[in-house]
Amino acid sequence: MAEKDSLDEFLDVAVDVAKKAGEVIRKAFYQTKHVEHKGSVDLVTETDKSCEDLIFNHLKDRFPSHKFIGEETTAANGVTQLTDEPTWIVDPLDGTTNFVHGFPFVCVSIGLTIQKVPTVGVVYNPIMDELFTAINGKGAHLNGNPIKVSSQSELVTSLLATEAGTKRDKATLDATTNRINSLLYKVRSIRMGGSCALGLCGIACGRIDLFYECGFGGPWDVAAGAVIVKEAGGLIFDPSGNDFDITAQRIAASNPLVKDAFVEALQQSA
Repeated sequence: MAEKDSLDEFLDVAVDVAKKAGEVIRKAFYQTKHVEHKGSVDLVTETDKSCEDLIFNHLKDRFPSHKFIGEETTAANGVTQLTDEPTWIVDPLDGTTNFVHGFPFVCVSIGLTIQKVPTVGVVYNPIMDELFTAINGKGAHLNGNPIKVSSQSELVTSLLATEAGTKRDKATLDATTNRINSLLYKVRSIRMGGSCALGLCGIACGRIDLFYECGFGGPWDVAAGAVIVKEAGGLIFDPSGNDFDITAQRIAASNPLVKDAFVEALQQSA
């Protein structure tokens, strides 16, 4: 089921359904949205829900024996246990706040883990028409062209991306802003794009040199991006410098040249 030669099929199916969901997002992007709150600032729209239904129905039809984890369904029901079985991990619309505001950093993120290892990744931004893809061991691509991480070797000339997250309690905000304040002294500048998946893709194609986020929603934010970064020659790790854990809601990424200095800067900023 998960033999090497079938990974191409998994990718093709994921790309196909990502583009279908992307078309739904593209049409809705320019229309009035019906918005609900999942938390104080975390939003969900009808488009999130309809895209997840579309994606999972398509994948379940093709791969009925596979497992499925998605932001709007399994997460809402508290079911996010990851097993060794082939598991599709989906964020149907990463960057919902951007989507609601008409800011074009939104995407569909579809990752496949096999034996808990991110193996196939597809991230599609339908507004900018950028399709990031990767298969474990076969490289990463943007719109079919090979991509690789930057060759930046110093923090002081590196561009860092992060996210503010969705929690607004004082302790979390103070920790977030203190970390940013500390890091701003050490890097060229900081960006917040509003999509964890696209932040990782920015690392993969060399637009961004450093990325971290603590407290993101769940594995659906990183399952696809982790494969894409790795296959573009980048490194995925915990902000502490330890190994990346897809279930830990903590991630950092960079090219290999700045990883050690980045981890040191993150530890000093904590």
